[in-house]
Amino acid sequence: MRGPDESLPIAVYSASQVRELDRRASAELSVPSFELMSRAGAQALRVLRRRWPDARAVVVLCGAGNNGGDGLVLARLAKAESLEVRVLAVAPPEQLKGDAKHALEECVAAGIAVERFAGIPSGIAATQTVIVDALLGIGVDRPLEGDYAAAVAAANASGLPILALDVPSGLHADLGLPLGEPIRASATVTFVGLKQGLYLGRACDYTGPLELADLGLPAELAHGLTPALTRLACAELKRALPPRRRSAHKGTSGRLLLYGGGPGMAGAIRLAAEAALRVGAGLVYVATHDDSVAAVRDGRAEVIVHAVDAATELDPLVALADAAVVGPGLGLSAWARAGVRRLLDSALPLVVDADGLNLLAESPVKRGRWILTPHPGEAARLLESSVEQVERDRLAAVRALAARYDGVAVLKGAQTLVASGDATPGVCDRGNPGMATAGMGDVLAGVLGGLLVQTRDLRASARAGVLLHALAGDDAAAAGQRGTLAADLMPHLRRWANPTA
Repeated sequence: MRGPDESLPIAVYSASQVRELDRRASAELSVPSFELMSRAGAQALRVLRRRWPDARAVVVLCGAGNNGGDGLVLARLAKAESLEVRVLAVAPPEQLKGDAKHALEECVAAGIAVERFAGIPSGIAATQTVIVDALLGIGVDRPLEGDYAAAVAAANASGLPILALDVPSGLHADLGLPLGEPIRASATVTFVGLKQGLYLGRACDYTGPLELADLGLPAELAHGLTPALTRLACAELKRALPPRRRSAHKGTSGRLLLYGGGPGMAGAIRLAAEAALRVGAGLVYVATHDDSVAAVRDGRAEVIVHAVDAATELDPLVALADAAVVGPGLGLSAWARAGVRRLLDSALPLVVDADGLNLLAESPVKRGRWILTPHPGEAARLLESSVEQVERDRLAAVRALAARYDGVAVLKGAQTLVASGDATPGVCDRGNPGMATAGMGDVLAGVLGGLLVQTRDLRASARAGVLLHALAGDDAAAAGQRGTLAADLMPHLRRWANPTA
């Protein structure tokens, strides 16, 4: 069982904020910029040697800027360690300036010939070669073209492992969007601070495992900078789910109401209810359509199931509950609409998912005291936008959802985002493609509701619940991602809901 990478910091910054950290290193710590470049090349080489200990050769693809300079430093140091080195310049070497020119001069003095790029050489220790992407880093904001596009395509087609320096070339450093076809890195070592574009858009398709080389700069250098994102960490689970008092009983562990399960959709509400129980909710009530009662009750005997024909029949259950989950398997019938209106008018904290969100998009309200859990399609409807616009800038979308609906927004997908009010949004860097299957969102809704009745804190429940769900998904998929079912998460939910055990 593996949690978030605790070797990485929590803070994630925009590209401009990282440039500011670079500036402060020189202005406040008197670290020369070439010294930072030298540290970047040295730390990147250490990552390369650790990840590919049998490597005998390195092919460095260099661009015209400081990212190319980082690669030139790495090349010089790799030669000093007796690796076979080829440096392929995509831009004319005479275009290099400043620190990158200095790095080039040191390379040449070390006996390294800098060649113009004309394809990936085939005769250089082919089975033990690592390509280093030092083309563009964070500097690209338009689609790759010309020799840069050709170099990326050749590297990707080579079949060789690729170490990207800072950000895979062709990936937007703030949005995580591919600008053309980016480098598909086997691993990425990023410098000074984690960049937000490594956690947004489609970045996870291109970065490989991430490592941070902090270049020996102290964390205090970021004074006064509010990160763009914070990574969800196990410490949040521990704060949200401390050990229970020995005197605890089901009444003190929270009462959750779930409304959903229209005809033919009993499975969704049953999964959500069990998930709530598995993360520790003391009492779980399901208000569902009469057609679904037997399936829910037979599937999980610990759930208290009520058939609800009229919306007014929800009132006694609302009076019992500490919070409610609205939407799993709900449908869009008149029965569903009446129940949703009743719950929106209540004072209960809510988790709204699935068709609950679709009904909200039809009649938007700024209710507050709720967690909304849309996937990109639902988010687009809630924002009167398009899926393409949501996915283009996921961070802006989740912030807009939180502001427009005055709640906590959970924008689902690879690297799920959590936003609320003025707080720094969170990003979940756990989870896997095996979770892209029916019922996973229902399980998440139940997890969030189950935590909410225990913590009574919307934001803490959303952040901890998203992480807990992803960690359970990783454990469930350990034997293979394809074929992972939503129900496979249940035993792992229980494990992660007891983080101090």
